[in-house]
Amino acid sequence: MWFAQGKVTADFMVDRLEELWKTFAPEDRPHTLVINADNGPENSSRRTQWMKRLTEFSDTHQIRIRLAYYPPYHSKYNPVERLWGVLENHWRGELLDSVEKTLGLARSMAYKGIHPVVRKVKKSYKAGVSLSKQAMRELEKRFDRKPDLESGFVTINPITKLG
Repeated sequence: MWFAQGKVTADFMVDRLEELWKTFAPEDRPHTLVINADNGPENSSRRTQWMKRLTEFSDTHQIRIRLAYYPPYHSKYNPVERLWGVLENHWRGELLDSVEKTLGLARSMAYKGIHPVVRKVKKSYKAGVSLSKQAMRELEKRFDRKPDLESGFVTINPITKLG
């Protein structure tokens, strides 16, 4: 679990994915990564910086990425929403008036008997970073969008590195 001051951006999210990826031994890394996402504006499949960074991740790590979006207003199916509910219950309405208190409460909670690893991200991320329409059109050629569900399911295939 990561806490950051300021706005959550595409760069923030993909940097955390990079961090998490490094924790897996190479032989344990999957060939396909499925990201179940809500319909938040920062991770929309139409958000240019999000898609650019995921495509770069796909190419760098030679992994297929499948984005699967929960239908609008169906947060009850999203396991992360249940985790936030557990965290809110653990806080019991306590005033989160310092970073230390917030991090401490997050670290002391448990979800299904597991305590999270909690870190504060100190890097600042610039909001509003986006690609030009031309750059996004080029990137769009890399995506496989399902007909009639083009915003709901997207596959990014890596460009294969030669020998």
